[in-house]
Formats: sequence, C-alpha cells, structure tokens
Amino acid sequence: MRKKRRKPYRRVLKTVSILALSFTIIAGCSETIPLNHESNTAVQEQPLKSVKVYKVAKQKIGDPVERAADVQSSVQFDIIAKAGGDIEKVLKNREESVQEGEVIVKVNSADAKFEKERAVLAVETIQTSINNSREKARKEMETQKRELNNSILKLEMGLGDMTRNYNKLKNDYEVGLATKAQLYQMDVQLRNAQMDLDQMKQRQRQSVQDSSASLPEMETQLKNAQLSLQQLEQSLSYLEIKSPASGILMGISLEAGMTLQAGSKIGVIQKLDPIRIKALLTADEAKYVSSKTELTYYLPGTTQKYRGKVSFLSKVIDPDTKAYEINLDVPNKEMTLKPGMKVWLQLTEEQDQIVLTIPTYSIVKQGEDSFVYVLAGDSVEKRKVQLGRVNEPDQEVLSGVKEGEQVVISNPNQLRDKEKVQRAAVEVPK
Repeated sequence: MRKKRRKPYRRVLKTVSILALSFTIIAGCSETIPLNHESNTAVQEQPLKSVKVYKVAKQKIGDPVERAADVQSSVQFDIIAKAGGDIEKVLKNREESVQEGEVIVKVNSADAKFEKERAVLAVETIQTSINNSREKARKEMETQKRELNNSILKLEMGLGDMTRNYNKLKNDYEVGLATKAQLYQMDVQLRNAQMDLDQMKQRQRQSVQDSSASLPEMETQLKNAQLSLQQLEQSLSYLEIKSPASGILMGISLEAGMTLQAGSKIGVIQKLDPIRIKALLTADEAKYVSSKTELTYYLPGTTQKYRGKVSFLSKVIDPDTKAYEINLDVPNKEMTLKPGMKVWLQLTEEQDQIVLTIPTYSIVKQGEDSFVYVLAGDSVEKRKVQLGRVNEPDQEVLSGVKEGEQVVISNPNQLRDKEKVQRAAVEVPK
C-alpha cells in the first residue's frame, strides 16, 4: 500500500521540477532577446546611396542669339528754302540719289535781282566818289603845298633879313647909335615873324591832314555798300536750292511755276552711307552685347554675313519701348541696305555658345535659388549655382561649379550636404 502512494507523489514532484526548469529557461530567453536585437542593428548598417554623376564640360548651348533689326538712314537733313520766289526748274525728284552740293531746285526772284543791281550801283557810285575825292584832294594838296611852300620861303627869307637887322641894331645899341626902344621894337618884330613862320608850317601840316579827312567816311560807306552787296549775292545763291549731304531725296513734291516761301521745308535728305541698323533689346539680350564693339548681321534668306560697329547702346531702359536701344553704323557704298529693310542681328557669336553646362535634372530648386550636389571624394557638397541659357536637357551654368567637376544627376533631391555616397557611373557630354 505504501509503494502505491509514493508513485503519484514522485510523478507530481517530477512534473513540478520540469515546470520550474521551463520557467527558468523562459525567463533566461526573455532577458537575452533584446541584447541579440541591438547587436544585429549595430552589425547591419544602412547601405550607402549609389549615385550617378555628370562631368561638367563646355559644349554648345544652342545657336547664336539673334534679334530682328530695322534699317534706317544714319542722318536726316531737312531741305529748307532760304529764299522765296517762283520755282523755275526742278532738277531732282523723290527717291533720287543726290550728292552733297548738287542743285535740286532753281528759284527765280525778280525782287532779289533788282536789289542786287541797286546794291551794285551803290557800290560803284561810292567807289567813283572816293576816286574823285582822292584826285581832287591830291590836286588841292599839291596847290596848297606849293602856296604854303612859297609863303614859308618868303617868311624864312624875311625872318633872315630881320634877324640880321636885329643883330646890327643890337651892335649899334651897344655903341650908343641906337636906343633901347628901337632894339625892343625890333625884337618884337623878330618874334612875331618867327611866330608867323611856325603857324604857316603848322598850317602846311594841317592842310595835308584835312585833304584826307573825308576819305575814311567815304570808305566806311563803301564797306557798308559792299557788305549789302555780298548779302544780296548770298541771297541770290539761295535761289539754287542745293543738297546739304549725299543721300536719297525724300518728301519732295514740287513743280515748275509753284511759289516758295522763304523758310519753308521742301524735302529731306536721308544719308545712307553709312547706314544705321537699329534694334530694341530685352535686359538679358543687352547683357550679351554690353562689352562688344562690333556685331554680325545678315539679310533674311541669305548666308552672307557682315560686321558692323556698335555706335550706340542705351545704358537705361526706355520707358516707352521698355527696351534697350542698340545702333550699328555700317558702310553702304553699294546701297545694298535701304531704309525700311529688315536684317538679323547676332547678339552672340558661335564661340559665345560654347559654355559650361549641366543637365537640368541635376538642379535642385529651393525658392528662387538653384543648387547642385558635387561629388567630392566619397561625399557630396551642396552648392548654389547661377544659371544662364537653357537648351533641354542642358542648362548653362555661370558660377558655382568648374569644368571637370562631377555633379549628381540621380535623385539629387534625396541627398544631404556632406552625405557619404557611392559613385555608380559617370556620364560625360556627348
């Protein structure tokens, strides 16, 4: 009976022992699980991102930038009728080529011709009067000179005799043969004679001056008359209306017999050599030509290209046109270019199109700024870039990267500055 009771007890004890051991194992396992998880995390690190890069190089961004331009005359001269009258003859018509100084219109003015004849007569009359006055003055001067010379000679002779008498009387006075009153009287006579001689000589000199005194006044009158004649001759020269410059005659519409008023405008001369090429540029286009002194131009539908000097480039935008004006003055001896024609103006040359480029999909936009990631060793650098022209899929880069550097082109938006990466492939410009 006792052995039968112990068997169940032993089985219970064995069971309890097994359960206790199981709980111990379970407890031990629960403590080691977190340790094994942390160890696995430390061992298994996040893999590096594999990136594709593009080697920055120079290549053609596109065709030269062009702008349509207008052909204009370089200078315009108004033709003004400086003298009035009836049109006698029209020698040049509208759109005809004229040379500087060439007569365009002849005008007839009877009043001007009459005034010239009267001025010529006035000059001749005054000239004759001057010649007669000079001849008369010459004769009078000779007569006066002869008379005065004779008078002076007589006075000099009388003065000589009187001087000798005075000396004799003075000797007589010293020896008592003459009185003091006689000597004084002779002295007075001698002085008076000397004064008469001096006055006569002064009169001789004065007569020469008086004989020519009237000539300056008449010569002044002659000069005034000659000036009036010159003015009238100048006015008569205005009756031939001449071209002020070489070019094309525009706007004239005259017929013989028509009357012109002095000061009226009868036409315009457009100077075509050199001729002007004018274009209006945007702000970006103006930057292309800001430092250039010459530009290339060509006629639409042709391949022949020419060079022209930049004569003007506005520094500020025109408030009316909202553009920057540029002018080229180019030779036009053959009259190939005429006002009203259109030409294409190249703002950049072929060599200007060879620039540093990067793919547009390598650019990361943040607000108004643009960035790229540049591979530097085993990490990337985030750089701000300044962009220029675009020709998909290429974008001109003005600053921020250099030729030969490598920019990331695969998912650049998922990168961070200084992040380590693994280069997968390098793409070069084609």
